[in-house]
Amino acid sequence: MAENSDLLIRLKKGEEAAFDEVVRNTQKMVFNTALNLVQNRSDAEDITQDVYVKLYEKVEGFKGDSALSTWLYRITIRHALDFEKRKKRKKHGGGLRRMWIQDVDTEIVEPDNPGISLDSKEQAAYLFAAIKKLPQPQRIAFTLRQLDGLKVNEIAEILKRSEAGIESLLGRAKTNLRKYLHQYYQQFIS
Repeated sequence: MAENSDLLIRLKKGEEAAFDEVVRNTQKMVFNTALNLVQNRSDAEDITQDVYVKLYEKVEGFKGDSALSTWLYRITIRHALDFEKRKKRKKHGGGLRRMWIQDVDTEIVEPDNPGISLDSKEQAAYLFAAIKKLPQPQRIAFTLRQLDGLKVNEIAEILKRSEAGIESLLGRAKTNLRKYLHQYYQQFIS
């Protein structure tokens, strides 16, 4: 999105045309990021709506220290992670039930991502299940780099970390994914 101060000024004034322009130019980015994090089309649509509601409500407080798209990535990530927490709590009956459930994050769910061909669905399901096992910072960095195609410096700005810190997260994510996926790929080698 070609960001400029005029658009931001119009957005802060509450101009509907400016808001429509931002939504039109960023909707695919917001939706894809949400989808890559939650792996459910319907949930990603809900998160996308929430992101734009938050943008509309909070744009007055946006200082412009970063690009508007960077701010939208941050909002999207925060909403996707909060959404997952709420869904997990609701699904598993809160804290009491979690005491008896072990390893609830390891279930294999067929990915609901339109970019994945039918031939690759099984492999993608294992990959996304492995990505879900990553510690949150690694999962977010890996998702932004590998699935959203962002550069390391862009991820560093979004996550407010150094580029070296992002490189480290990505390296650890890849190491962990190799370990998680080893068992799956062993069946093809044996």
